[in-house]
Amino acid sequence: MSPHGTDSYRDLSDLPPLVERAVSAARQAGFGSSCLPAHGRLLQLLAGGVGEGAIGETGTGCGVGLAWLASGARPGVRLVSIEQDELRASLTRELFADVPTVTVLHGDWRELRGSGPFGLLALDGGGQGKGDPGSAVRPGEWLVPGGSLIIDDFTPAAEWPPVHKGQPDAARLHWLQHPDLLATEIRTQPDACSIIASFPG
Repeated sequence: MSPHGTDSYRDLSDLPPLVERAVSAARQAGFGSSCLPAHGRLLQLLAGGVGEGAIGETGTGCGVGLAWLASGARPGVRLVSIEQDELRASLTRELFADVPTVTVLHGDWRELRGSGPFGLLALDGGGQGKGDPGSAVRPGEWLVPGGSLIIDDFTPAAEWPPVHKGQPDAARLHWLQHPDLLATEIRTQPDACSIIASFPG
């Protein structure tokens, strides 16, 4: 989720209908931290690679990232997202009321694990995508063999090891060097990148 993500959808006209609805709901709710459009299109693409099972998301917000995922998901694939803010969870649940494959939960991100394992997991709020690596999700407990996880809102690294606030970027290094994952960093626009990691199993 990006601090000015919702504003970045201004003047875009080629959005999937679900994404348009979610962006409108985020604006009405005064929620500015939606995922960037470029990252959303990446979510849509990755969702299409899940042939069966479930896609998970931590940190629903007002549902913009979830809308991108749902717009790309194949028929029959379940999508489960969890949001710690009760009002946002309720708003997004109403937004997806007519999409039977989508479930929006209210609670701590750790509770999402019971809906997995996942073919794709988007760590957007919780899951310690950019937080304390010691409490981050364990791929073998959350992903099916061959499953992937994605984390957005990194700044493209200009050096190795990557640095954050003058120190080695522990969160980024955790995923890029994780012994159970094959991970890479993808630039989605000049000033933003995402980490995509596959769990071979």
